Amino acid sequence: MRVKLLSLGLLVIGLSVAGCGQPADDTKVKTPKKEDDHDHGEGPHGGTVIELGKYHGEFCMDHAKKQATVYILNEELNKSEPIAAEKLLLSITAPKFQVDLIASPQEGDPAGKASRFVATHDNFGTEQEFAGTLSGEINGKAYAGDFQEEPHKDDEKK
Repeated sequence: MRVKLLSLGLLVIGLSVAGCGQPADDTKVKTPKKEDDHDHGEGPHGGTVIELGKYHGEFCMDHAKKQATVYILNEELNKSEPIAAEKLLLSITAPKFQVDLIASPQEGDPAGKASRFVATHDNFGTEQEFAGTLSGEINGKAYAGDFQEEPHKDDEKK
């Protein structure tokens, strides 16, 4: 009888230590899969496209206004996609800073949703290519996507 109890105890301990190796975390941020990484070229507003799972963001700069605008687009990048969010977070890598992009609905966006988000910051007045991460809750789920601006063809000719 002792041998059976000892064997059963060792089996229970072994199974509890082994586990499945995967945390049960359903709150993970939705990020694009690496195999989905591909160049979309410029977005419809002439900006840098950001992968956000089933959505895309388009990062656009106006250095004169010291303003960044992010447009939320559908998967095909051919139309605006209004989302239920009051703000998104823009984290810039160099110079390192963060700024909230505030919802600024475009004409045609339904009440309580926006497809355009805007932020003003002195650092945006610097003529440079920005890189960073766009993150936030979109329609109740967390999303994040990295981006890197490339020099515009017009800028390369200067």
